[in-house]
Amino acid sequence: METILSSVRVSSHAGSWYTADRTELSSQLNTWLESCGKNVPNANSVRAIIVPHAGYRHSGLCAAHAYRLINPDKIECIFIIGPSHRLDIGNTCALTSVSEYETPFYNLKINTNVYNSLKKFSCFSVLEKSQDEAEHSVEMQLPYIAHIMKRRKDQYSIVPIVVGCLSFEKQEFFGNLLSSYMLDEKNLFVISSDFCHWGKRFRYQYYNKSDGAIWQSIEKLDHLVSGCSIFIFTLYPSQL
Repeated sequence: METILSSVRVSSHAGSWYTADRTELSSQLNTWLESCGKNVPNANSVRAIIVPHAGYRHSGLCAAHAYRLINPDKIECIFIIGPSHRLDIGNTCALTSVSEYETPFYNLKINTNVYNSLKKFSCFSVLEKSQDEAEHSVEMQLPYIAHIMKRRKDQYSIVPIVVGCLSFEKQEFFGNLLSSYMLDEKNLFVISSDFCHWGKRFRYQYYNKSDGAIWQSIEKLDHLVSGCSIFIFTLYPSQL
């Protein structure tokens, strides 16, 4: 049985984590994108990007380096995958219960065909609208996506997926489930991740002094994950 989605998720973090003013936001995004340079390597081959999800004054420029690689001309569906910060959804992933996501530019529509295909798997839970609006990891990608895709705003849709604390087995399961979609060049995957939150407030202050300064210790760990090995990615958080 197909699920009929309705209602709109409001852009709950607009006006705080990023400006709610459409003109100002467009100007900011253009400035960051232009500062990354005009030469875009292998833009036609990019199928996935990893992007931070902090407030734009902290992460906007970093995000631009990823979004500048996107060629919007052939993209029809964008999967946005982000971690759950507010809600403990357990060892699973969650889908939305709304039909559109609001941005200061225009609303992004949910791909109902993909949604209903994924919904058939009982492993997915479904977020209530209020739970969805409390989470920021997916929303922080939406203004950039809307801006990059504005020429084709009626020709693409999105699939937001919020990720819980997955076991290695569930990581493999969901990875295999979504891999068939990644094979389709009309799909783009946006992985929303800060990798870690370092500091006293997060009770997370790993620092190996033998690596040098703190930034050098972090740089060493980043080099370890640059090979995109799932085993190294699994090891990475335990070293922080």
